[in-house]
Amino acid sequence: MKKEESTSPAGIKEIAKLLGVSIGTVDRALHARPGISAKNRARVLKMAEKLNYKPNVAARNLKLNRHLRIAVHLPHQITSFFDPLREGIRAAAAGMAGVSLELDFRTYPHIGKGDIALLETDVGQRYDGIILTPGDPAKFDPLIRRLTAQGTPVVCVASDAPRSGRLASVSVDAAISGGVAAELFGRMLRKPGYVTAITGDLSTQDHAEKLRGFAATLATIAPHLSLLPAIETHDRPKDAWRETLNLLGRKPRPGGIYVNTANSLPILRALEEQKALDQILVVVTDLFPELVPFLESGRILATLYQRPSTQGKAAFESLIRYVLDGVMPEPITRFAPHIILRSNLPLFVDRVMGGVVGSEDSA
Repeated sequence: MKKEESTSPAGIKEIAKLLGVSIGTVDRALHARPGISAKNRARVLKMAEKLNYKPNVAARNLKLNRHLRIAVHLPHQITSFFDPLREGIRAAAAGMAGVSLELDFRTYPHIGKGDIALLETDVGQRYDGIILTPGDPAKFDPLIRRLTAQGTPVVCVASDAPRSGRLASVSVDAAISGGVAAELFGRMLRKPGYVTAITGDLSTQDHAEKLRGFAATLATIAPHLSLLPAIETHDRPKDAWRETLNLLGRKPRPGGIYVNTANSLPILRALEEQKALDQILVVVTDLFPELVPFLESGRILATLYQRPSTQGKAAFESLIRYVLDGVMPEPITRFAPHIILRSNLPLFVDRVMGGVVGSEDSA
């Protein structure tokens, strides 16, 4: 006698196993979320129909009746980047329905000052999740491990602490950003010369990865350009201004400067004071109102936009899907930077000047 096929509904895990994809991919397909190709979405939906998948509405409603507390640790400094990142988190949170959510935005002076002490106060606070930008991973790793051990998932945004046990990391692809800057210099500076990078703090993974990508691409496609030692400003405006003046007073003077943090304004002002912007090719990072005139006038070649609002939104969504549904996010999400030149600046300037959130991917 032939055994009857089971008609009991399958779960997300079973669908993922049969298709050889991640649970996150199945979740995105079933809930019409972005981040999945049309082909994979169709495969998941077809398998779900074949297996008689039914969402567990009762369990979902129970989760939606929870009161969630999410802490967000970001620095006060570099508001041109971190304010849009905060707004991306707020926008994603505002789109949630049926969840009682408390977003606790925690602020410290700048990366490397006050960030560790603030996070230490949250160990034992029993947050349902924490989003943060780690400075020096060696200092953050033990604290993130303690949070994870007590059941508090941590998502890193804008930089990473990969060996800390954090749940996931969301950022721009830092190595690619550095590589793009190097390629721009290689194409524009045709004669042998020198270039340098002005960074924040090389103990921060994002800054170090940008420098590595910059150096590697420069050596590969522009061997006629020699890389001078990187200058660390620790993202302090006064230090950035002073170090730039010191750089201009030394020999050899660089023909190109890559600023790989959003703290570019004091550097540009120092270059302007010394009337060096018409002599040195400059590529910076991110976009904010004060930077627009420099691009419009051609005083800087380009900026590499890190899409902070998109980063914030993705970090929050990764965390909240894990907390509510147990969906394990991709461990690393990297966005491609937008290359902004004078020619395509109009596509971005209205969004930046108007403070529009959530439209970065449409440019």
